Amino acid sequence: MEHNIFRGLGIALVTPFKADGTIDEAAIRTILTRQLEQGADFICILATTGEAPCLTKDEKAFVKHIVVDHVGGKVPVVIGCGGNFTAGIVNELKETDLSGIDGILSVCPFYNKPNQEGLYRHFRAIAEATPKPIILYNIESRTGVNMLPETMVRLANDCPNIVAAKEASGNLKQIEHLMDIKPADFDVLSGDDSLTYDIISRGGKGVISVVGNALTATFSKLVRAAMNGDCEAARGINETLSPLYKPLFKDGNPAGIKALLHIMGLIENQLRLPLVPACDATVQELRHWLKVHPGL
Repeated sequence: MEHNIFRGLGIALVTPFKADGTIDEAAIRTILTRQLEQGADFICILATTGEAPCLTKDEKAFVKHIVVDHVGGKVPVVIGCGGNFTAGIVNELKETDLSGIDGILSVCPFYNKPNQEGLYRHFRAIAEATPKPIILYNIESRTGVNMLPETMVRLANDCPNIVAAKEASGNLKQIEHLMDIKPADFDVLSGDDSLTYDIISRGGKGVISVVGNALTATFSKLVRAAMNGDCEAARGINETLSPLYKPLFKDGNPAGIKALLHIMGLIENQLRLPLVPACDATVQELRHWLKVHPGL
């Protein structure tokens, strides 16, 4: 049995809202059906793309119930659980109903800016609070702190249920170093759609993707080709998608992906403050890309 079951194309699921701002259950089920049919290997809920900081406790439980019910065990489900108050996260893990959840995605503490020892103790406490597999999430652009490869390796060696890292540092040299020193049973997943081909070609085992919400089949082909060593096919798909990445993230995430899903007729273009929808110019860029690539 593989130590880490979260491989291939993971979807960082959006949380669709209705025009009145409430959670759109029908839209969640619609996009999940599409994603499962088109090659998603696992689903990641209630993280950055899912606007978790803007959901109440009851709303998070509602989203979790919908996703677990709809996925029905077809693929693993990962839930975001992270923050900058270690004891609070530990209590949340102990008190939350995690039935139907296969793993935890936990982001580096933000704002506090702990050092590497603080990061180690933080994630070790989280690992000791749950038997669920844990994916570390390193994204300095959002948290203000970068977890070094040596810290990830220390955690992987000391905590059996820390099984992977979602690497969104954007630093390929750092990621290559992590690949060189990590244990064999600790996987690296891309946290950047635009770097997915590069990371998998260096030994990564998949991605937790934003663009996969909308272009599941296409991104699944890229991931599978890269993981199977078909570099020519993977590069070709990556080159096709490359012009999309800039407008997709220009107004922040998930503004771009929600605009794209709305253009495709799958969700309302609604976000919660302090996030706002993508600007008109970005929407036009996304429309143009879809018009030029109607089959994707």
